Amino acid sequence: MAAARKPYGAHRSVAGWFDVPLVDVDISIIGSDLPEDVDVFLREADSRVGRFVQDSPVRAAGFVPSDFETVYYALRAIAEANIASGSSFCEWGSGFGVVASLAAMLGFQASGIEIEEGLVDAAQRLSGDFGLPVDFIQGSFVPSGAEPFAEQALADTTAEFFWLVTDADDAYEELGLEPDDFDVIFAYPWPGEEGLIAGLFERYAAQGALLLMYNQFNSVSLQRKVAKWSGDF
Repeated sequence: MAAARKPYGAHRSVAGWFDVPLVDVDISIIGSDLPEDVDVFLREADSRVGRFVQDSPVRAAGFVPSDFETVYYALRAIAEANIASGSSFCEWGSGFGVVASLAAMLGFQASGIEIEEGLVDAAQRLSGDFGLPVDFIQGSFVPSGAEPFAEQALADTTAEFFWLVTDADDAYEELGLEPDDFDVIFAYPWPGEEGLIAGLFERYAAQGALLLMYNQFNSVSLQRKVAKWSGDF
């Protein structure tokens, strides 16, 4: 059973420090035998990701996949507990599109936004080969107007690498949707980018939307936006 917990905390914006209107949500993530169709899909996805990393080591330097089984169980828990306000899902930085495809397998209306054209093509082939209705768009998931915030985050971060690109096509325009049209957003931020992801979600997501983040410790966090954003960039 999901339960709201303490506020997520504070993150720095261009304007300074502000309280983030996000609360942590507890979900019961139970690992079990994967459904056969999910198992077959993940085996093929792992194979294709492995070939991509082997064949394109330079391009793969900025691509680190999450543990897909962990994310699947989290998405399944969200769906089974019926805690999302709707079924619209977006993966920010979708890579091979595995998470967006898993969301589609769980009944979400799924989309993925990815900056790298080759990865968008790979995601479209993977989802298409399994007959999964997912929209993958090449572009930046940073909404129009939020570029100063993202660039300030780049200047402030102490991370060794910072892969976020802001000078790209507006993916939302091509999707015909806005960030606040999504009920669940998934992201796997690089170390140091967590505050940026939370800040963008705070500013642009719909009230009641869920933010699911995977981290480098093979775990996930889930937050809900419970108040309207009142700061500025």
